[in-house]
Amino acid sequence: MLTAALLAAALTLTCQGDLTQGGVAVCTTAPGAELNVDGVATRADGQGYAVIGFDRDAPASSHIVARDGVQETAIDLPITPRVWDIQRIDGLPQQTVTPTDPAVQARIARDTKAKTAALTSRATGEGFLERWAWPVARGRISGAFGNARVLNGVSGRPHYGVDIADPIGTRVRAPASGVVTFARTGLHYEGGLIFIDHGQGLTSMYLHLSKIAVQEGQQVNAGAYLGDVGATGRATGPHVCWRLKWRGRNLDPSLLVDESLAAAQ
Repeated sequence: MLTAALLAAALTLTCQGDLTQGGVAVCTTAPGAELNVDGVATRADGQGYAVIGFDRDAPASSHIVARDGVQETAIDLPITPRVWDIQRIDGLPQQTVTPTDPAVQARIARDTKAKTAALTSRATGEGFLERWAWPVARGRISGAFGNARVLNGVSGRPHYGVDIADPIGTRVRAPASGVVTFARTGLHYEGGLIFIDHGQGLTSMYLHLSKIAVQEGQQVNAGAYLGDVGATGRATGPHVCWRLKWRGRNLDPSLLVDESLAAAQ
């Protein structure tokens, strides 16, 4: 039988944010509580905040369980579906679409291993609570998040980023604070690539950069200079592909943007 004191301290769990495919939400519960999000484990920080994400192909409902070692509570969140367009891109060098050269394949394998290791980061910051801004002075959106893609006439994976077309050399800035977990040039697909962990593994990515101005392990604040827009890797023109991941789920970073900040850039 629960005592009055335990009843007064009953475990609570609330989540708010973009409850849609590709969306991000922040849950509030007991400090340090364990969370299970449709089978994916995470933990609230010392303030009781936990960031979670819903994949591009998330089902219509998300089941979230919180445990504090004594109690357990759960909620079900309705996830709004989205309709995805089809984007056709022609004129790509075929070796960047379906590489067959053993040396290129080995290079891709090395790139993948390094990126996978970086995505295990679980930074302790709370950049996910900040008001996010666009990473560049907003240019033309040349590729929307979630589009189904046909590359050189062949169906490929969906587009998991937001492509922002800007001239080479345009400065790319951190949309929120975090820790740089990957900063390298010369990747086969991405060219110059940066990852930032904004807390609990919510990782933003910046692809095709012509210059990188930060180092792995560096703490950056919102607005910090990261590097320059380029056309490196698999790119048909100068742009930055802005991506976001949480625990392997592909998210839409544009949903986090405060449009009033974007308009001021």
